[in-house]
Amino acid sequence: MENAVYIGDNLEILRAELEDASVDLIYIDPPFNTRKSQTHTRIKTHRSAEGDRVGYLGQTYQTVKVSTKSYDDDYGDEYALFLTERLQEAHRVLADHGLLYFHIDYREVHYCRLILDQIFGRECFRNEIIWAYDYGGRPKTRWPAKHDNILVYSKSSDPGGYYFDRERAANQSYPAPNGGDKGDGKTVAEIGPSDVWWHTIVPTNGQERTGYPTQKPLGILNRIVETSSKPGGLVLDFFAGSGTTGESCLLLGRKFILMDNNPQAEAVMHKRLAKYSTPVRFIQFQPERA
Repeated sequence: MENAVYIGDNLEILRAELEDASVDLIYIDPPFNTRKSQTHTRIKTHRSAEGDRVGYLGQTYQTVKVSTKSYDDDYGDEYALFLTERLQEAHRVLADHGLLYFHIDYREVHYCRLILDQIFGRECFRNEIIWAYDYGGRPKTRWPAKHDNILVYSKSSDPGGYYFDRERAANQSYPAPNGGDKGDGKTVAEIGPSDVWWHTIVPTNGQERTGYPTQKPLGILNRIVETSSKPGGLVLDFFAGSGTTGESCLLLGRKFILMDNNPQAEAVMHKRLAKYSTPVRFIQFQPERA
């Protein structure tokens, strides 16, 4: 099944629906195990004499909550088992020429790398990409966390045995903070490709914004899909969330399979992917019970 969104438990879907070595690229952005509920609230404002906030030239505005989307991100001590079972399936369904991009943050990245080393093999580790961004919290008791980690593993232990478009990677460019001045008059784009990617988060009021709490920028997914899969290839994301992977594939001429079990994610993906002429099937997965 291609260009499909499965709604249900991703472990059951992986085991029941996907054949061995059937996908060309996997990107996953699993729960980060922050041990709290992730929530995003959309608001709108209108001018009002009895407003609760003050804006430009002293004008008062009334705030109205439009909607709230959330999901539970607390897997406690079972997090390692939760990931291991699903990464074992990821290894099984990934083609021999395929790559896995595993998106996580500083809280669990060291544990996740050990799990991935066990499943894929240390010799199949290819990169730790640092996605650095310029927004987020500013704690007073430690350095602010301004990056995510993306671990890259190949199915093949042969350095030349997996698909990676070096020419496409070399031609990619992206802006650096403050105009990219590196002190020698060069920008990041002039220096060439790197495992440190500067890219802003999805702007709160940007057109790309869906309102889903953990939405990742389309620019990050486009870079991964372009360099690590061929046109027409099949891309899998079994923690699909807002559907950024699916939109990237529709834009770049790849096929995809997405999975999620959150009704809010399903609603966001329905709206987001419907903008494109390519048909997308939404499948409510019903596991067979003995």
